[in-house]
Amino acid sequence: MNTVALAVTDGMLHLELAMAYEVFGSAPAGVAGPWYSVVVCGPGPVRAGRFLLEPDHGLDQLPHADTVIVPGWADVDEAPPADLVDAVRAARDAGARVVSLCTGAFVLAAAGLLDGLRATTHWGHTQALAARYPQVKVDPDVLYVDNGSVLTSAGKAAAMDLCLHLVRLDHGSSIANTLARRLVVPPHRDGGQAQFVTTPVPAPDNHPLAELLPWVLERLDQPLTVEDLACKARMSSRNLGRHFRAVTGTTPLQWLLTQRIRHAQELLETTDDTVETIATATGMGTATTLRRHFNRTVGVPPGTYRRTFRSRNRSGPNDSEQHHHHPRAADAAARAVRG
Repeated sequence: MNTVALAVTDGMLHLELAMAYEVFGSAPAGVAGPWYSVVVCGPGPVRAGRFLLEPDHGLDQLPHADTVIVPGWADVDEAPPADLVDAVRAARDAGARVVSLCTGAFVLAAAGLLDGLRATTHWGHTQALAARYPQVKVDPDVLYVDNGSVLTSAGKAAAMDLCLHLVRLDHGSSIANTLARRLVVPPHRDGGQAQFVTTPVPAPDNHPLAELLPWVLERLDQPLTVEDLACKARMSSRNLGRHFRAVTGTTPLQWLLTQRIRHAQELLETTDDTVETIATATGMGTATTLRRHFNRTVGVPPGTYRRTFRSRNRSGPNDSEQHHHHPRAADAAARAVRG
């Protein structure tokens, strides 16, 4: 039997903790052999949000588990408790499979378990993780990373993706799919975190692009160039580039592509327009161009995105987008969308 230990301490996020307990706590129909044995390990009564938990065991029991799961850590600006970090490190040294959910990656990084490995966390904290632990190869694009004995997930719902991935590894796809149906969640999601990240326009203020940015958003269907933007802003192209970098963190063309993709996402979510129509409305010109940029930026084709985010499970009437997943290229446009 695979013993799963949930490593908890004050400041843990209760959503990720509850997800893990729900997935591993009871077997779905069709499981022939033994299921997981779940224990909660902590230093004593633990507060997770508004909930007070009574752990089954102390943190010293983590090395006896087969799998150790570290839920999200609420205050990533503070170093995680030393006793938790030491116990997680000891569990890994004892041969346990160690898993972090959301910002639990900061605990694994503090324990040195992510050194030299790819890892991820919630997209809002990937930069902080990379800055604090430069030896970790932080990948902000994915829902989870499986390094074999050390696994990390992105934020919130991606914790469920990783938990189901573990069930798939341990019990096979059929059982994982049965469990996903019971939980009313997709058994597997295509793409990465960029699907779920919006890039809002900076709040109106006195910056030099305050009038230009709304003007551009009203003309996304038009073939705008850097020269067009510079002319509207009454500045040189070089000066425009400097201001864009200061205000948006990216170049004019990257920002423009981000807004076109974001508008395409909105149309895919809220209309039945074909990909060809959306390509015209977003200034992409052709469906081929939209598909290429959308797939590179968001990580999935437009049709897959629409099926994921529409309230009803159908595509547009003439949308012939294929259902398979295409790998995403990590280009500048993807960085722009992630903000």
